[in-house]
Amino acid sequence: MGAAAVDDGPTGVKAPDGGWSWVVLCGSFVITGFSYAFPKAVSVFFKELIREFGVGYSDTAWISSILLAMLYGTGPLCSVLVNRFGCRPVMMVGGLFASLGMILASFATSIIQIYLTTGVITGLGLALNFQPSLIMLNRYFDQKRPLANGLSAAGSPVFLCCLSPLGQVLQYNFGWRGGFLILGGMLLNCCACGALMRPLEPPKKPVDQEEPSSKVVEKMKPKKKLLDFTVFKDRGFLIYTIAASIMVLGLFVPPVFVVSYAKDLGYQDTKAAFLLSILGFIDIFARPTCGIIAGLKWVRPRCVYLFAFAMVFNGITDLVGSMSVDYTHLVIFCIFFGISYGMVGALQFEVLMAIVGTEKFPSAIGLVLLMEAMAVLVGPPSAGKILDATHRYMFVFMVAGCEVTLSALVLGFGNFFCIKKKPEEPMKEVAASPAESEQLKKPDEEEKRPESITVDSIEVEQFLKEDTEKNGEVNTNPETCV
Repeated sequence: MGAAAVDDGPTGVKAPDGGWSWVVLCGSFVITGFSYAFPKAVSVFFKELIREFGVGYSDTAWISSILLAMLYGTGPLCSVLVNRFGCRPVMMVGGLFASLGMILASFATSIIQIYLTTGVITGLGLALNFQPSLIMLNRYFDQKRPLANGLSAAGSPVFLCCLSPLGQVLQYNFGWRGGFLILGGMLLNCCACGALMRPLEPPKKPVDQEEPSSKVVEKMKPKKKLLDFTVFKDRGFLIYTIAASIMVLGLFVPPVFVVSYAKDLGYQDTKAAFLLSILGFIDIFARPTCGIIAGLKWVRPRCVYLFAFAMVFNGITDLVGSMSVDYTHLVIFCIFFGISYGMVGALQFEVLMAIVGTEKFPSAIGLVLLMEAMAVLVGPPSAGKILDATHRYMFVFMVAGCEVTLSALVLGFGNFFCIKKKPEEPMKEVAASPAESEQLKKPDEEEKRPESITVDSIEVEQFLKEDTEKNGEVNTNPETCV
């Protein structure tokens, strides 16, 4: 998931699809890994925080919820900052905020201070990194964008595989305070990734041609809005927003609680944390693979239904996983959850762009994330309340599975009844009447005229060049030719 900034790149610049684009992809890979894996990896410290501050599961679940809410809900703020200062400075400042939050959290004396430092400050820093990185990724890739998005999204499971065991080791050797301090130092790498986001520059033009054209463009170019609220008039966008908001209520619950689920069954902390590594390892291959499949010609027009299938797959996995009674069942659950979770992560941006189009995508994603932030803020704490009331993880996973499955039904049936007829519009242009076909032939005839004009202009220009003493110097540009 991603960005809300409306930071327009220079006009007339084609996406390189190679070269420095791969460096930008590497930076986006690291940023995505920290942004999405960090809220889940922090969950390995929940047991220690419960003992330290004497709070319940629902209280510690608020840490992950606030992190995700800041990541999702600060889209409009990122829009303003990126438009004002650009992607690279915003990302570097965001890296400082992310690191500062974890360092301050290591000195916290209450759970409220953890909310403010780890949740708000670190969450804001990760948001200021993730959203501009997605913008730069989309600028540097065009034809290979589905593959690039899939590879970038793979950063989340890769870092999840590393951060979860690392967090467990840090907690065992240095305690949760030392672990937070070391993780804060690691987040400074976001500043280095921000420095890699070199802005694209338009091709250089001669001075005599650049000055008049630039002045005309500045006068005629209207001021672009930070957020385009007209996307709410699109029924497809409304359906997607509602479905995505329902989905995130339960999508992030299993990764947050699966470690505690294994510990509740009596397994060691290191063995329980290894479940997140299994989930992340499967997710590593699921996201790029799904990105490649979504880029196929016959799949890309139907990626909405592929996305709905991924959500159904994820919801059913949660429902079946709620019946786990031993470690083997949890391992099988993490394998299938990793596949479905990777499919959802790889498809959500491509589907939204297919619904609203490239032009309105920056505003649309910002508004979607703002709506999802409200659901993210409620999802894990509500699951924690259910756990505190029932003391059984089965009900937590069942509720999460029902929410994700419901969102798939909303998206699938809503798209079938409201957006299905859109691709049929171009077919009407093929069946044209005889009168219309005659009118269509006229532009073809008109297109041939400039060729003769061009030939004449070349002859005149050659004539002028042959006798420069009488005719003087000739500027061979389109204006003199005409």
